[in-house]
Amino acid sequence: MDPEREPETFPDELMDALIGVQRLLRRRLRSQIAPQLRGAEVELLRLVVAQPGIGISDAAKDLHLASNSVSTLVNQLSRQGYLVRETDPADRRAARLLPTPAAHARLDEWRKRRAELVRGGLARLDEAHREALHAAIPALRELADNLHEEAEES
Repeated sequence: MDPEREPETFPDELMDALIGVQRLLRRRLRSQIAPQLRGAEVELLRLVVAQPGIGISDAAKDLHLASNSVSTLVNQLSRQGYLVRETDPADRRAARLLPTPAAHARLDEWRKRRAELVRGGLARLDEAHREALHAAIPALRELADNLHEEAEES
């Protein structure tokens, strides 16, 4: 679709659909997994599991949050037993964030339940819609990359 010819409402419709799916998944997952974690807490846990040893300022940059907001999240997740903050040997003033076994278990459970929910929803779609969603994945990833690059430039 030519960007010049797409309907003016397309960006809003796309984002409303994506946000709606995300919101419904988050609500359903919250009701299934305790203790409940906020979206930002899950995002930070996912980042630390993917990049063990990441610092608070790098995590803040990756998540597009203020460092003090990430520090607050780290304190909350540390109290709950999901993160360990250790001193960075290269810079004694900085902290490195490490996931605990509880964090790995929590995220594994979250991924498993999320996959079950999505599989169930996909199974109720007709084949053409499932294929359209599958075909859209590369475009959605590229859109995310483009938005990330724009955020980095500003």
